[in-house]
Amino acid sequence: MINTTCFHLPFSARASASGPAIQPWASNGIEITDDSTLDGVFRIRVRRTPHAAAYLQHDPASQSWREFSWQDTAREVARWQAALATLNLRPGERVALMLGNCREWIIFDQAAIGLGLVTVPLYTSDRADNIDWVLNDAGCRALLIGGQEHWDALQPIRPTLDKLDAVISLTQLTTGADNLKVIDTWLPEDGAAPDKGITHAGDLATLVYTSGTTGRPKGVMLSHRNILFDVKAGLQSVAVHSSDRMLSFLPLSHMLERSIGYYLPVIAGCSVAFARSIPQLAEDLTTVKPTILISVPRIFERVHGRIHEALASAPPLRQKLFARAVDLGWQAFLHRQGRAPWSPGLMIQPALDHLVGAKIRAKLGGKMRFAISGGAPLPADISRTFIALGVDILQGYGLTETSPVISVNRPEDNEPTSVGPALPGVEVKLGEHDELLTRSPAVMLGYWKNPETTQAMIDTDGWLHTGDQVRIGPRGHITITGRLKEILVLSTGEKVSPADVEQSLAACPLLEQVMVVGDGRSFLTALVVPRPDALARIARALHLPETGDRVLAQNPEICRHVLEQLQPCLHDLPGYARLAGVALLDEAMSVENGLLTPTLKLKRNAILKRYQDKVDALYAGH
Repeated sequence: MINTTCFHLPFSARASASGPAIQPWASNGIEITDDSTLDGVFRIRVRRTPHAAAYLQHDPASQSWREFSWQDTAREVARWQAALATLNLRPGERVALMLGNCREWIIFDQAAIGLGLVTVPLYTSDRADNIDWVLNDAGCRALLIGGQEHWDALQPIRPTLDKLDAVISLTQLTTGADNLKVIDTWLPEDGAAPDKGITHAGDLATLVYTSGTTGRPKGVMLSHRNILFDVKAGLQSVAVHSSDRMLSFLPLSHMLERSIGYYLPVIAGCSVAFARSIPQLAEDLTTVKPTILISVPRIFERVHGRIHEALASAPPLRQKLFARAVDLGWQAFLHRQGRAPWSPGLMIQPALDHLVGAKIRAKLGGKMRFAISGGAPLPADISRTFIALGVDILQGYGLTETSPVISVNRPEDNEPTSVGPALPGVEVKLGEHDELLTRSPAVMLGYWKNPETTQAMIDTDGWLHTGDQVRIGPRGHITITGRLKEILVLSTGEKVSPADVEQSLAACPLLEQVMVVGDGRSFLTALVVPRPDALARIARALHLPETGDRVLAQNPEICRHVLEQLQPCLHDLPGYARLAGVALLDEAMSVENGLLTPTLKLKRNAILKRYQDKVDALYAGH
């Protein structure tokens, strides 16, 4: 039977035995044992529910969504395995894939790991030089790409591509290469699906290169057992049913989406729809109507910003109605959680929810049971707003090195300012300087060809040092308080977590992106990317000529106005954590310009180097 041991807290403030109960598995969930493998659970799923819906994908030709069963998918896996077998690859050798989220991503992964190969996912948005590093460091033998766009983007590293046994494209290319394979002609008509695999639970399943904010990416080695332990623990924490449907839009090269948005549905038997693109996400939500969403805070921040932009021009009565709906919705949430008494005002909450909350939920498809938010902290006021409006956001936390989830809030025990208690079977404790340490079967095998860094990350007792500073509450809820290596030390001696300040600023509707600076200085300032049209609106409000964002960003009057608008967002922070100046940027920070990692984290050193002149100007004379 499934192990239902509650999370273990090896520190003085342990969770009580009467803490939150573990949710049951879905009725047709697959039992995970210590010997289970990723390809093995897929074969069990196909045998158990062959005709059930597995994946939905939009077909551009017919402009409709096509549904594929588990059996349909298994047939394609067999074809791909037959084709891969012609490359004479040995178990343990590496094959890379550079695709957007689609059914072919799943098929290739299952085909490869079923042959004992190790998959190396690449971000489609990553720079060619990073991909070159990964392909060479991992010693990849083959690469799967989506088509012409990816082929063109990789031409700067053509010598590396030419050394591969095969570059496989989903679509026909206008230019060729001796080792290029196009699936229309490369895949056989059918293939024989193996009855059993050749893999073992402890085998290396994937090499996932972390998109580090400094230095070259490191290859995280994850085994079948690592990943399946984490997925099993996740299902013991939050119930997922075979009737659920997920909408997949975070890159599958990110372990959060891969584990929870791909491997977990295989075990639970639910279906997954692949979003067409981020710009089309709003339309896909209303069409697909997902019951579960895996997201990052930025998506919720954008929706929250648009809501408040619309409210800013709404009649005062509508603004008051919205505020009252949020206030009462939050009170109702606290009452359901057992953290607040019932009050007479809650009698009108259902009516307000029908007027306000139901409209917001309809924009998300109208059927969402809960959303998981991970990858970065979600600002408290944003989670409060969505939860109050009936969108249950469960914040979680993890690392690629832990397969990836370490903790998550439970629906019945949700503290939105925390990232929840540890998963069942995952140990956590506080180390020096309040660093979170974790130990479990989900902890990676190590870094690829990098034993020194592995030893620095995992101590001799098996504790992985996360680098994140935390508090752990009496019931085990973990709250991230900072990052050991991302602390700004002011010349006054005060220490500030830039992430905390940036998280507070994320709620400001003026902002698209922000990075706080001030290490070694006497006060904090920020580099700010305003939201589209924000500067033009400010110029109109200040009766200034609309001369374009590039010119407006240099206007001292506009900079002062933006700074004034940001200050209320920082009212809960101490005085030394407030901003004394801002520099406005007229170009967004992106993966393409080298200022964000593929997982959209700030590359602080690169940003400082790019905008050193602006930072120096903010501190001129001080």
